[in-house]
Amino acid sequence: MISHFGYDTMPNATIPTTRPNSAMPPGPRGTLILGMLGKLRASRLDFYLQLAQEYGDLVSFRIAHRRVYLASHPDLIEQVLVTDARHYIKHFGARLYKPVLGNGLVTSEGDFWLRQRKLSQPAFLKSRIQAYVPVMAELTDRAVSRWSDGQQVDIHEQFSELTSAIALKTLFDLDDPGDRETFVHALRNVFTDLTGRLFSSGGLLPLWVPTPANRRIQRGIRHLYSVVDGYIARGRTRSTPGTDLLSRLIAARDDDGQPMTDRQLREEAMTLYLAGHETTALTLTWAWYLLAQHPQVEEKLLAEWSAVLGGRTPGIDDLTKLPYTDAVLTEAMRVYPPVYLVGREALCDLELGGYRVPKGTTIFMSQWVSHRDPRYFSDPEEFRPERWLDGLAQRIPRYAYYPFGGGPRVCIGQAFALMEAAILLAGVGQQYRFTIDPGPPVEMDPQITLLPKGGIPVTLKRR
Repeated sequence: MISHFGYDTMPNATIPTTRPNSAMPPGPRGTLILGMLGKLRASRLDFYLQLAQEYGDLVSFRIAHRRVYLASHPDLIEQVLVTDARHYIKHFGARLYKPVLGNGLVTSEGDFWLRQRKLSQPAFLKSRIQAYVPVMAELTDRAVSRWSDGQQVDIHEQFSELTSAIALKTLFDLDDPGDRETFVHALRNVFTDLTGRLFSSGGLLPLWVPTPANRRIQRGIRHLYSVVDGYIARGRTRSTPGTDLLSRLIAARDDDGQPMTDRQLREEAMTLYLAGHETTALTLTWAWYLLAQHPQVEEKLLAEWSAVLGGRTPGIDDLTKLPYTDAVLTEAMRVYPPVYLVGREALCDLELGGYRVPKGTTIFMSQWVSHRDPRYFSDPEEFRPERWLDGLAQRIPRYAYYPFGGGPRVCIGQAFALMEAAILLAGVGQQYRFTIDPGPPVEMDPQITLLPKGGIPVTLKRR
């Protein structure tokens, strides 16, 4: 089992309504130069949990020269993400990815972001994303057909390849495995290098400084741009519009009748691929990791699939008939949220939890912390899908559980991701079970998403 810092109680702090306190929220002092950067590097997830346990719902600390608050109460999180959303922008860590994502939906701000959101939203209407269900089912069946009884695989690698194939087919109408592998490999390397900058001294240097790491990043970005520009050029020359997401973005027009430029299309395509691929792969990876350790839960899943599906991969009409499947995925994202941290930076002096938030302060909100809050989740360390079957989602505060973020910038692909995860979980699970291979305990690698360090090796067992 994965071990991490746990706790039984959190301070039951109330949210002050008085005018802002001029003092900072409580928190650790840290070292003179680096603040709490050393602790953060050593164990990010433990660090955030310890802050919430020791100091309460709003904590102040320093990362080198940056002042950071960690907000953990649902009311505080809602204030940042919803009530005061217009007074915040994405935090410094998210901006590190602008060299590759540009002004895509994840990184853009203000009126430009609003225009892009409006242009992109129709592509994610329920009726349109449901049209991708046959593609998801077909690619799942194709991937599973290549497996064999007793084969040893890394489930994170397998689900990454499958969700990547689905993302590239639905986004670019791309089928070629060679093109897909080239694109995915280049993107993974670029993001690994950019994430490394966040917690290293090299991250203080602009990308134009010709260090070996920066040159490698720049080469990777140029390659990715050339590949995606080729997809856009092909989409623009089609005699009839395609049904892939890129074709729909090409056809989209704003209120003034203007389309996206090629640069905007490229940056949105890169963003949608990243958001629509890795997080779903991680949801499935962690779900099967948990299921492999909880056979009683897996048996309940199999009973539901047998009654509803009878061995076939689910279609769109089946999804509402699989409540336990939905509960398993919901609980997996609670225990191991693929996105474990969101952040915002104050554009002006603000108030939060009775304290002043000076302009430029970064507010962190951690799903890893919130989803383990015993005020809302009994026995929070336990994997217990049944907790979601009796209306828990309606009883807890809105921002006690927020795997897809929230507010105006909630993940645009949330419905797509949930639909895909359910189809893949049932499509794979009816044919194979996974046995975790003996060896060192699985560790987490919290980068931009919550990765399993070194993957999760398993042995496939045909049902």
